Parts: sequence; structure tokens; C-alpha cells
Amino acid sequence: MERLTIKNLFTLENTIAVKIFDGKVYPWEVLPLIGKFIVKLGNELPKDKFEQRGENIWIAKSAVVAASASITGPCIIDEEAEIRHCAFIRGNAIVGKNCVVGNSTELKNVILFNNVQVPHYNYVGDSVLGYRSHLGAGAITSNVKSDKSLVKVNLEGKKIETGLKKFGAMVGDNVEVGCGSVLNPGTVVGKNTNIYPLSMVRGFVPASSIYKKQGEVVLKG
Repeated sequence: MERLTIKNLFTLENTIAVKIFDGKVYPWEVLPLIGKFIVKLGNELPKDKFEQRGENIWIAKSAVVAASASITGPCIIDEEAEIRHCAFIRGNAIVGKNCVVGNSTELKNVILFNNVQVPHYNYVGDSVLGYRSHLGAGAITSNVKSDKSLVKVNLEGKKIETGLKKFGAMVGDNVEVGCGSVLNPGTVVGKNTNIYPLSMVRGFVPASSIYKKQGEVVLKG
């Protein structure tokens, strides 16, 4: 279970949302807390660096936001982030420093650590993406099971109850997800891992590995 913990997936110094993880063991525990956390943090942000643009929306003055982007609060967009043409932020979203949220990318109930890139036609829902992780064009997190049952995390045949109906993926630091891939509900990807394009990913993918297809995961080096 240790491999699924917050400390093994993320470097917490690389997010403005560090305090939301206090007292938590597994990262999916924060998913129901994101909205209220944003409202509290937003009201504490320095006014020389952030401005409020609408109800419960705080955007860093150094961030670049396209006029065509749609942003619904609660939302925080941190410094130097880039929100591109027709990005769709549906609420409960924290976008870290230097992040890129691209054309037709949709975010909902997410934390993007600093330097995350979701630049082309991505859907990221009920998920946490670690520092410098990147989703290739068309890669998505699927956040609801087809039978609408509660999501479980599968680790080597053991199923861990989350109590959540909506849970996309926990993606560790420095993960590269190939174009057109789907991270199924409850997917957890360890740090420094590469996911091949057009992959259908389920369960836990170990750190520092290459995911080629289901059942074929090799360690780097």
C-alpha cells in the first residue's frame, strides 16, 4: 500500500495546495475537499499577485488566460500558468505554476501540480496530476465506472475501497501519458513512468516503468 501514498507519488512543495494533503495518506482522500479548500485559500492569497475575477475565481496577475476560455469557480490559477483558447474549467480546479491548459481541454475537480501540461483535447476529472506530468493529445481520465459503482483501487490483486463514485486518476510526478490514452477510474501511476500512446490503463502502474499494454509493464533501465 505504501506505493499508493501521497509521499510516494508527489513532491508536495510543488503545489500551492500543499495544505490540503495534511493528515491524509492516500491522494484520492482530497477529492471531496477541493472546492471548499479553494474558497478558503483564495481569500488568503496575496492581492499583489492574485486578482479575483468572478465568484470564487482567483487568477495570478502573471497568468495568461485566453479570452475564449471558460472558467467557473471555485478555481485558482497560479503564477505564469497559460490557459489557452477554448479551455473549459468547470470548477473545483487548482492549476499550478507554469501549467498549460490547452485548446478544448476540460478540467473538473482537479489539482494540477506546478508545470503540468494538458495542452490538447484532454479531459481531467476528479484527479490529481503531479509535478511536470504531461498528457498527450486526446489523453483523458475517465472518472465514473460504467455501472456507476464506487471506485476501487486495484493493487496486485488487492482492491482498496475509496468510497468515491467519481475518481479519475492519481498521476505521479514526471509521468508522460501518450496520445489517445485512457486512464480508467481508480488508476494510480507512479513517478517517472511513461504510458504508451493509445493505452487503456487500469489499476496501479509502478514508478519508473514503461506501460506498453495491460499485462506488459517493464521497469526502465
